[in-house]
Amino acid sequence: MFGILLSNFPKAIMLQASNIKKSYGELQVLKGINLFIEKSEVISIVGASGAGKSTLLHILGTLDNPDSGDILLNGKNPFSMGNAEVARFRNTHIGFIFQFHNLLPEFNALENICMPAFIAGISNKEAEKRAFKLMELLGIKDRAGNKPSEMSGGEQQRTAVARALINNPEIILADEPSGNLDSKNANELHELFFNLRKELGQTIVVVTHNEHLAQMADRTLEMKDGLIVN
Repeated sequence: MFGILLSNFPKAIMLQASNIKKSYGELQVLKGINLFIEKSEVISIVGASGAGKSTLLHILGTLDNPDSGDILLNGKNPFSMGNAEVARFRNTHIGFIFQFHNLLPEFNALENICMPAFIAGISNKEAEKRAFKLMELLGIKDRAGNKPSEMSGGEQQRTAVARALINNPEIILADEPSGNLDSKNANELHELFFNLRKELGQTIVVVTHNEHLAQMADRTLEMKDGLIVN
């Protein structure tokens, strides 16, 4: 199946999904999603609430399993792996950014950023070295010792971005990342995504209701009733 699909796709595909379906009880949320994402693309996924956007993003990120269909991330199918292996794969290959940051309140910014690296078995010295480089890139180096409650919403979200980048993932998946920010911080975050693509070559997929961010993306995929319709 994938060999046939690939013949019609551009080169340097980072992620592709084929006929992804997902139901919860009697409710069919995804009805056969097909998509491809090229390396270093910034893709936005838009649609009304209930269209299946977040469900699709969670499946692309291996946080949930499809009922049927396949995903390849850089040629690897994570759903063919055991639970422990897919958890390691997720930690090292995929970065996540969520609307409400999900920072651990008892840890400072540096510790929050380093957490995925520690889980991956990277030494404290190397993890902190990476974290400080990312904090400098993101303009939050002076917040290294601050806990989330001591930072602004924009600083918390930049900390979450640094955490998503700490293991040099192949793709970043963001679910309404600017939904909890004021317009100034939201616009700065949107610009940041494109700076990350420029500086690090990042591939980024963003679920968003923000029309400005959607229009900035290289491509916009619109979902309706569990399908991509554009």
